[in-house]
Amino acid sequence: MPAINDHQSSIQGSSIIRVLIVEDSLTARQYLEHIINSDDQLQVVGVARNGEEGVRLVRLKRPDIVTMDIHMPGMDGYEATRRIMEECPVPIVVVTTSWHREELRNSFQAMEAGALTAMEKPPGPGHPRSERLVAKLVQTIKTMSQVKVVRRIPSKEVKGYTVRAIPSVPPARGKQRVDLVAMGASTGGPPVIKEIISGLNQGFSLPVLVVQHITSGFLDGMVEWLSSETGLLVRVASHGERIRGGCVYFAPDGHHMGVTGDGRIMLSNGPAENGVRPSVSHLFRSVARAYGARSAGVLLTGMGKDGALELVQMREKGAVTVAQERESCVVYGMPAEAVRLNGAVHLLPPAGITGFLNSIEKQGLGQGEGEGKRDRNERSI
Repeated sequence: MPAINDHQSSIQGSSIIRVLIVEDSLTARQYLEHIINSDDQLQVVGVARNGEEGVRLVRLKRPDIVTMDIHMPGMDGYEATRRIMEECPVPIVVVTTSWHREELRNSFQAMEAGALTAMEKPPGPGHPRSERLVAKLVQTIKTMSQVKVVRRIPSKEVKGYTVRAIPSVPPARGKQRVDLVAMGASTGGPPVIKEIISGLNQGFSLPVLVVQHITSGFLDGMVEWLSSETGLLVRVASHGERIRGGCVYFAPDGHHMGVTGDGRIMLSNGPAENGVRPSVSHLFRSVARAYGARSAGVLLTGMGKDGALELVQMREKGAVTVAQERESCVVYGMPAEAVRLNGAVHLLPPAGITGFLNSIEKQGLGQGEGEGKRDRNERSI
């Protein structure tokens, strides 16, 4: 969905981050309120029992960030997120259960509507995972509260707008053979990945390997969501499996993903890189080494620098390299660093990346058997 330039104003005058909790369970509301108010930098300014109340309190309280439950009576978290992002945009973190199938699906729909990320609700004190998840939630709230979000234009205002329309796509670099696409994303990545792969040609012949920074426990839900929404063969990668054309592979939770020269996936539980595992850097470095000029690297929206230096390495090996352009990024961090290092041959919005990948195949550059089914100008640098 397109967005207009209506950035949230910066937090001014105070270092306190004002949080609105939207949660239907009284027990969960009270626990989240306790967690948030226990941190000196955070303050709960309101609690809502359902989505409708949440939308109203966002207008009234003007919080810096919202924690959003998904399954609620009346207006659910997806619809509340959509309304908030259309009417009074504010950073939203989905806080839900990672084991409930329908809640996971709706969490990714909420991200598509503008939520920044999804987190698992911390279990109560005494649970072995409680301390870690509480710390993760607090840090996520602090980090995401600084993201400048934009208002989403309601669909009725953009009737006739064609997201897939691409005025032009850059030519591939010469007539080199491309056998594999490597892609990396962080904050804002899931809906962008969906947009990119949804528009790939029927029977797209290249394998696509993806590292997406995501909260542990949510990956299977994202893969299922992408599979059902795109019709493509999307799966979590397994160690040692042979890479198949037309399949989209995601690095599993807690494991780096790389490739071998003979087309197999290699997983590793080695040290985190850039503070994360799986790491985009690990994937890009492995692809540069194993495939060189027979690959394409795509770096999408996200905080930090993961994958930027390694996109340079791919370019130096002759690979086609693409970074998502600034205006379509939720966070212009990883792509910005790649641009600064001169690692990206092309800068494109998501629909432009789709068109570019299709153009590689249309020109006959992609090799292998396809097994998966299913307006903005580009700038080259």
